Amino acid sequence: MRRHLMTVILLFAFFAYGYSQRTLTVAPPESGGFSASRLARLDSGMSHWVKENWVNGSVALVARHGKIVFYKAYGYNDPATRQPLARDGIFRIASQTKAITTVAVMMLWEEGKFSLDDPVSMYIPGFSGERVLDSFNAADTTYTTIPAKRPVTIRDLLTHTSGIGYPAIGTPAENAIYAKAKVTGGVGVRDQKLSDAMNTLAGLPLFFQPGTQWKYGLNMDVLGYLVQLWSGMTLEEFFTRRIFQPLGMKDTYFNVPASKGSRLVNFFMGDSTGKITKTPTTFGGALDMNFPLQHTDYFSGGGGLSSTIYDYAVFLQMLLNGGEYNGVRLLARNTVRMMTMNQIGKLHPTIGEGARVDKFGFGFYIVSPAGSALGPSQEGTYSWGGVFSTGYWVDPKEDMIGLIYRQMWGPYVGKTDKEFKPLVYQAIND
Repeated sequence: MRRHLMTVILLFAFFAYGYSQRTLTVAPPESGGFSASRLARLDSGMSHWVKENWVNGSVALVARHGKIVFYKAYGYNDPATRQPLARDGIFRIASQTKAITTVAVMMLWEEGKFSLDDPVSMYIPGFSGERVLDSFNAADTTYTTIPAKRPVTIRDLLTHTSGIGYPAIGTPAENAIYAKAKVTGGVGVRDQKLSDAMNTLAGLPLFFQPGTQWKYGLNMDVLGYLVQLWSGMTLEEFFTRRIFQPLGMKDTYFNVPASKGSRLVNFFMGDSTGKITKTPTTFGGALDMNFPLQHTDYFSGGGGLSSTIYDYAVFLQMLLNGGEYNGVRLLARNTVRMMTMNQIGKLHPTIGEGARVDKFGFGFYIVSPAGSALGPSQEGTYSWGGVFSTGYWVDPKEDMIGLIYRQMWGPYVGKTDKEFKPLVYQAIND
């Protein structure tokens, strides 16, 4: 009996070790617990989106149990010339940068560089004596403030509960105050230093008392600057040396090299009539969409990266593995557990599929029990996306990752988001 018990224990240990060591491999749908015939519905759906002019094209990748069961591109990178969209195209991933910044922060936390409840002012003195907006005069952009009841902490930044807003996409008061101080969203910036911008931000008012609300803000740019201070490297160097190279992420950059410039995916705008137009110049009247090819030293931890869907899938698989990939451990599994569980108590995010129901961890939107009733994702699924229409989710209970990438802004892009996830989940067959 004792020998039999020992054999069972050893087998369990072997399979547990194998589970944690999973690397992505392309395999038949059945090996990942999918029905090939039901997964064909996703294939048909993505072709349909292109035919209906909802999107110019899209790339999707689905992996379960470490098996890539779906990895395809549809549509065109240039409809005028019928140039196909390549599945290894380099996409502007915008706010998907935030998850990578979060991993960098938590790697340094594991090294003892800081404590989560340290005041930000310990490292950026300009945050000392924070004040909170009390009144705002839209006529002349003047305002009054009151003292913050407590300092902003590193934890506040990780959870978007600091009181910091987001330039250009916030309230009229936020937008005006940040514009007057020349604080930007950080993407495509070439005429500012990150240190100067973060110190300027430190002197501006918070928009609520720290810890009392959830509000999407410039927090990850502050954390990216802190990574530079804690590590002694630029954020670009830290990402490259400590994350991208160890994981084998060969196509993820702040500055896409000229040798790979032809792989940068075109950006498109769509309208309600189904007309899709390639955007050769700016997005929102200001952002040059060639920014990944225009060298910058301003490394936005909140939105500056470009990447391929496969590179980002490797990053997500590392998290799903509990912080390890292909024999390289970036984080302890309990650190990943912390990052991907409710860290905001009774508060709720104000954006997302289950806004006002779901939760937020460190850098990730978290599906709550109530949120799992709104869609097929299991409780504990974590996700985020980027403004240029890239997105991902990780479902630990299903041992699955899903990513969908487009480079387009338009009224029908959201329809593809709403269809993608159900088309994936309905194909699970075990």
